[in-house]
Amino acid sequence: MQSTLERQAGEAQDGGLHVAIIMDGNGRWAARRGLPRSAGHREGIEAVRRVVEAAGELGIAALTLFAFSADNWRRPPLEVEVLMLLLRQYLRRDLERLTENGVRLKVIGRRDRLPEGLAAQIAAAEAATARNFRLDLTVALDYSARDAIANAAAVWLGDDSPERAVFTRLLARLGHGTGRAVDVLIRTGGEKRLSDFLLWECAYAELVFTDSMWPDFDAGSLRAAIEEFRTRERRFGGLPVTAA
Repeated sequence: MQSTLERQAGEAQDGGLHVAIIMDGNGRWAARRGLPRSAGHREGIEAVRRVVEAAGELGIAALTLFAFSADNWRRPPLEVEVLMLLLRQYLRRDLERLTENGVRLKVIGRRDRLPEGLAAQIAAAEAATARNFRLDLTVALDYSARDAIANAAAVWLGDDSPERAVFTRLLARLGHGTGRAVDVLIRTGGEKRLSDFLLWECAYAELVFTDSMWPDFDAGSLRAAIEEFRTRERRFGGLPVTAA
């Protein structure tokens, strides 16, 4: 009989990789160049475009990007306004490109605190890309992993025999989870922490930290991170299983 460890490893390989990225360093990238922080966020959108286009060529089936955390509302109002504007522009300008590249878009996190009209724009983009299948692109927006787990647990309490797989599906159904485990988590900008991102899904993720600021991240950077991941031995609490 196939062990749980073997089954998990096989599912990860058969379904393609799930890569999650904490896109950090936009503000510092801009400050080092004497530019406003908004310039860093605008360049960060270009990095998103590069990485999304490169993902399919690297065996990545799912890509989850941390765009805006629940704690980011503490940032200056003008910076928050710029971030939301850039998201609106991305949804409007890149929708056709996403469809051409077979990208299915999903947004996780709260939507009730978003600027007027943005939630509807997100829903329309999700519907327009729902039939695409080459790459699942998930954007975490107004997202907190701790809040997501707490909310799902509140719903889950009525289950007398809960299982991890059920909880994973519940997170996804509630709009606060990806529905699949993360294989490799990448954080740019030199910081080494998870920052309340996909805590449930990253239980056995391989962590790759890079000093590169997000606006400088490109296809080569993503390839290097995946190559590093493939040198790791994944154990899932058992014996080693090659990441390749």
